[in-house]
Amino acid sequence: MSDIQKGMALLISAFHKYSGKEGDKLTLSKGELKDLLSAELGDLLGKSQDKAAVDKIFKDLDANADGSVDFQEYITLVACITMLCNEFFTKK
Repeated sequence: MSDIQKGMALLISAFHKYSGKEGDKLTLSKGELKDLLSAELGDLLGKSQDKAAVDKIFKDLDANADGSVDFQEYITLVACITMLCNEFFTKK
């Protein structure tokens, strides 16, 4: 597999590692999203246990307002964070 294919496989695997623990196996609940953010992106986002911050991220991600974060909404988050990291590292 190419590096990009490996990256895609890791993104898919990470999503499914957390999805479905609290219901639908194809979406993330607010609790599942919090666990994912803390464990997988904690180094970038900080280990904040701030409920208001998690609530805001969840609300912003839940584009269709169905009370869960689906794979497309999750990928949007990852893409945005990746773009911010790229901007940060290319400015140095």
